[in-house]
Amino acid sequence: AIATLSVASMTNAAGLDRSGQDITAFLQDGTYAEAVYTYIDADVSGYDSSNNNPLDNSYVRGNATGDIAESYDFFRYGVKTDINDTFSIGVLYDEPFGAAAKYEGDNNFVANTNPAQSAGEFANDENPSGPLGNAVIGAEATTAGQGTNVEVRSENLTAILGMKLGADKNFQIYGGPVAQRVQADVKLRGLAYGPATSYTSNINPDQDYGWLAGVSYSKPEIALKAALTYRSEIDHSMNIYESYPLAPLLSGGTLPSTQNTIMELTTPKSVNFDFQTGINPTTLATAKVRWVPWSDFVITPPLYNAASTSAARPNGLDLVEYEDDQWQVELGLAKRIAPALAVSGTVGWDSGAGDVTTSLGPIDGYYSVGLGAKYNVTPEWAVSAGGKYLWFGDAKGQLPTGKIVGDFQDNDGYIVGVKLSYQGE
Repeated sequence: AIATLSVASMTNAAGLDRSGQDITAFLQDGTYAEAVYTYIDADVSGYDSSNNNPLDNSYVRGNATGDIAESYDFFRYGVKTDINDTFSIGVLYDEPFGAAAKYEGDNNFVANTNPAQSAGEFANDENPSGPLGNAVIGAEATTAGQGTNVEVRSENLTAILGMKLGADKNFQIYGGPVAQRVQADVKLRGLAYGPATSYTSNINPDQDYGWLAGVSYSKPEIALKAALTYRSEIDHSMNIYESYPLAPLLSGGTLPSTQNTIMELTTPKSVNFDFQTGINPTTLATAKVRWVPWSDFVITPPLYNAASTSAARPNGLDLVEYEDDQWQVELGLAKRIAPALAVSGTVGWDSGAGDVTTSLGPIDGYYSVGLGAKYNVTPEWAVSAGGKYLWFGDAKGQLPTGKIVGDFQDNDGYIVGVKLSYQGE
């Protein structure tokens, strides 16, 4: 019974990581099912740069951005059962990657309601009526008052087959296919984005496939479970619509201002390590470690990339990229305080994906503390609830050109979640 002390698992992490791709539902004993709802509310604010010269990368503190992080929620479901004492099967659903950010107010991430003023600042000369200034006037006038906005959604459906090995069936190998669906919308607005002001892309939903494989070990008499899980990269070919008002001017007339084409995108591989062990008959210790190589991940829209090519940058620019890989660690203790009630606490750390980072998600990791409780309504059915408070790492928002356009400090957030679970023989 001690192995059932865990409560709702919730995460918010580096890059586009959201769910943590938890597979512990499959590692439960007997027949098991769960449904988990998670809600994230982060407060991410900072200051733009008052330096709007696209050729000068120096940061000069400007106007406040307000809170750019939109609230975000997602679901996770899991079910598994044992075919016999050797084979188990399971199906897991989660929403592994996502982003939700929106800029509002009077700052350089919002299209100016006075396009002529914008043209003068952006052109950085005394004649904003030249070709560049006129192009900015047209772009800013079309999107006046609109703020930079990004939304990324993804869904994973994983089927797992496990086979127990050894005389006592302590070892298990498992694996299976993963179906993944991804979509995204991006709007870049305001002088912060230089020539890319008023850029828009709509990435249509695309489904493609990868795989999962892992190995686990259990020792039921002390509630010990350990599992190491690898998820593969998944390659997507996605239909994308792009609008880039300044592209014709930047390319000397060779590029259109709008384009429908195909974009290649590869979501990252990952490795998860899950561990638990009983300390005494009513206390459980847990540990989770996750690694994701976000330094290998890029988003490269074709028109955006082509418009950014030059003699100095023959391969153009990516819209989103990260400097570092992500490491995430969470340690916990769970205690049964009554026959039907258990409580837990966690501390966590996420390394982030680098500072500086993209202005579409300016957070460099976090520290967290969490509390949770689980109540068994019946011996089989249980309700869990929990929350986490997160202290985000300071980060500077950077364009792919290397220009620093924002500084985001002293931010935090919270996560709450509920889980309904069933565990039978």
